[in-house]
Amino acid sequence: MSYNIEMLPREKVFRDPIHNYIHVQHKVILDLINTKEFQRLRRVKQLGTASFTFHGAEHSRFGHCIGVYEITRQICDNFKQNYSSKTPGDGLWDDNERIVALCAALLHDVGHGPYSHTFEHIFDTDHEMWTRKIITSPETEINQVLRQVSEDFPQKVASVISHTYPNPQVVQMISSQIDADRMDYLLRDAYFTGTKYGMFDLTRILRVMRPYKNGIAFDYDGMHAVEDYVLSRFQMYQQVYFHPVSRGMEVVLTKLLQRAKDLYEHNHMNGFEMPNLLIPFFENNVNINDYLQLDDGVLNTYFTLWQNYPDEILKDLSYRFLARKPFKSAKYDKKTKHLLPQIADIVESVGFQKKYYTATNTSYDLPYDVYNPNSNKSRTQIEIMQDDGSLIELSTISRLVNALTGKISGDERFYFPKSMLIKHADDIFSNEYDKFQEHIHNDKIV
Repeated sequence: MSYNIEMLPREKVFRDPIHNYIHVQHKVILDLINTKEFQRLRRVKQLGTASFTFHGAEHSRFGHCIGVYEITRQICDNFKQNYSSKTPGDGLWDDNERIVALCAALLHDVGHGPYSHTFEHIFDTDHEMWTRKIITSPETEINQVLRQVSEDFPQKVASVISHTYPNPQVVQMISSQIDADRMDYLLRDAYFTGTKYGMFDLTRILRVMRPYKNGIAFDYDGMHAVEDYVLSRFQMYQQVYFHPVSRGMEVVLTKLLQRAKDLYEHNHMNGFEMPNLLIPFFENNVNINDYLQLDDGVLNTYFTLWQNYPDEILKDLSYRFLARKPFKSAKYDKKTKHLLPQIADIVESVGFQKKYYTATNTSYDLPYDVYNPNSNKSRTQIEIMQDDGSLIELSTISRLVNALTGKISGDERFYFPKSMLIKHADDIFSNEYDKFQEHIHNDKIV
């Protein structure tokens, strides 16, 4: 379907540290960027608590979203220039799909809440569900802008997010094992964390991408650039996203929000500054306006107030989060997992409620997987197009990728207050500290 899309009289550009210029040519894209829902993303950090480990990681979901838009725009330009459809059904690129792809790319993360995945875990929210709601709800400015394209256009954009849009090329641009979303966040996160693990040759990958009837493939002579991308993604997860200190701060944040929720449910917040913007989440009765009022700054303001709250646990956890006092951690495995309840009891015996001061945190990633139609969450595999036009799955011709295929990597950690590692010689609980450290070291929970 073709749309009558208004072009800007003069191209708008955004300066970007990753892509240099981000080019905006369509009025609908600029109008979306200027909506209040999209501008809110400036106040949501891309990497959440990772900024406590990598101090440069202060970048926002806003920057990431316009970056994903820019990569998608470049893909569309390449497809139009080199692979334009000649006849219906020939499997090549129909440039009428450009505007839905660009809007979906720009808006794909608009539903992220403050501190993203930690917040989702505590309040059982789903950012993709909220993204679709924000796009399709008549109350949002985003929806009003999209409806200027056509009445059903918001639903089409939302269907790309939910992977139900009928054109697999558009869906795979935004969501697959090598898509605009992943390519931008790897490069952007590597840049802002000051690491080099996420670097790969974006220009080359975009050059070797090509559409085919069932999605997107990559030229055989560009296979090594794709290998490099898969490896860089693996390294970023191990070295940055799964960093134990970032996870230690995430545990503090989780316990802090859990304590606030528990206090509210037991009517223990009366007489103190009521966290009005969180009440809908405490009561599990959230509308779009409630959701969109929250950002990282709102939560940090509540944490600042809670440092003076009469509840000692809420006060302490707020202080630990704002002052960057992460919980320490020890790895455990199947052999040592049975010791965790006993170790948690030792933590409680010295005065820390184990519900709020101990936790397990599991971080695992599957660097690359082949398509399994019987899987509950099957992934779109990376297809390499050979000179004769036939397709072959990446791991069957790449020994490097084959070594990572299906190999889940990560670890399981037990988190606890740092003071459990400090020997208190004159303390009545010194025996408990000794027992704790004996478990940590002798039982190979390290």
